[in-house]
Amino acid sequence: MAIAIDITKEYPAQEVSSVIKSALTRDASIASYKEKRYMGICKRFEKKYGMGSDEFMDKLESGMLDDRDDYFDWFAAKRGLDIWSRRLRILSGVNL
Repeated sequence: MAIAIDITKEYPAQEVSSVIKSALTRDASIASYKEKRYMGICKRFEKKYGMGSDEFMDKLESGMLDDRDDYFDWFAAKRGLDIWSRRLRILSGVNL
C-alpha cells in the first residue's frame, strides 16, 4: 500500500524522509521496549499459574476462572502485549 504525504511547507524531500524515518525508528524502539516489558509480565504469570497467556485468555473469556486480582493484572499485561506487538509489526513493515 502506498501512502501519500502532503508537505505544506517547502522542505527538501530528503530532509522530510529523514525526519519521518527517525520518528518511525524511535516509535519502533518504544514499541519493542513495551512488547518486551509486557512479555516479561506475562511470562511471570504463566510460570506462576502453569498455563500460557493465550490459554489464560480463553479460560478468562469463557468464565472458567475466578476474579482474583492477579487475573486482572495478567489480562491487562496480555492486552498490552498484543497491542504493542501489533504496533511493532506494523512499524517493522514500513519502508520509506
